[in-house]
Amino acid sequence: MARPKALGSDEIGKRLAGLDGWSLANGKLHRDFVFADFVAAMGFMTQSALHAEKLDHHPEWSNVYNRVAVDLTTHDANGITELDFALAERMDALAR
Repeated sequence: MARPKALGSDEIGKRLAGLDGWSLANGKLHRDFVFADFVAAMGFMTQSALHAEKLDHHPEWSNVYNRVAVDLTTHDANGITELDFALAERMDALAR
């Protein structure tokens, strides 16, 4: 299966405007999630990991207690692709 190509800056800007809480940082989609506690944060990460595996697209992320910091980019495309937006949208749905 062909991997997606990096999106242009105009397309990234349009798509980013539709995502609450996400920003562009260091060439990556970035968001900090805050949960009620560590268990909720880990539950989010576990559910996100299962979806990421289905997409064959894995986030750069870190967890400290109730916080999860996420950065999304497609390394083999050297930029942000449709996969990054698909995973961001799924993460938003899981965090609700």
